[in-house]
Amino acid sequence: MSFADATQFWNERFNKEEFIFGKEPNEYLVGQASQYLNPQSSVLCIADGEGRNGVWLAKQGMSVTGFDVSDIALAKAQQFAADSKVSIQYSLCDTDGFDWQPNTYDAIVGIFIQFADPEMRSRIFQQVHQSLKPGGLFILQGYTPKQLEYKTGGPSLIEHLYTEEMIRDLSRDFEILDLQCYEKELSEGARHAGMSALLGMVAKKRVN
Repeated sequence: MSFADATQFWNERFNKEEFIFGKEPNEYLVGQASQYLNPQSSVLCIADGEGRNGVWLAKQGMSVTGFDVSDIALAKAQQFAADSKVSIQYSLCDTDGFDWQPNTYDAIVGIFIQFADPEMRSRIFQQVHQSLKPGGLFILQGYTPKQLEYKTGGPSLIEHLYTEEMIRDLSRDFEILDLQCYEKELSEGARHAGMSALLGMVAKKRVN
């Protein structure tokens, strides 16, 4: 999917008064960030959409950068940040268009970034590894194949879903601190609501 096609696809989804994934941050992110990050952390949010996760991180005192392919989503995110009295450095781009500066962030967050096909997913893991500072963390949340039975959100293509084995393989350059597959009731706006089959991971860029 080209950048223009992706922008059109997501703009059509986000072009609503409501926040389609809600305004509350992702639960797994909150738990892991509370455990591993501190208020001075610099954090990058991949495809931050309407800003629910970036705004929450900024409200904890963190320095937040984010990007998304949807200008409509980013306009909502900027307004949400302003209403929340925080500022976030947003740019309009996709994962391949973002400027992945080496050794820059204390943490990089990927919450339901399952627009990525297998090739893009592999590139994202490499880009994340490159841009994390040594000792920096990658916090990831996504759906597992069992989600296709629940149909409560996420992509319908199985190759876009995560298995533990796949994520371990993609994370071989990292030290995995937490990796769990679990099922839980989600309530994250109209798009992520109901029983869900989830994977959560926290992985650390090795220091040496």
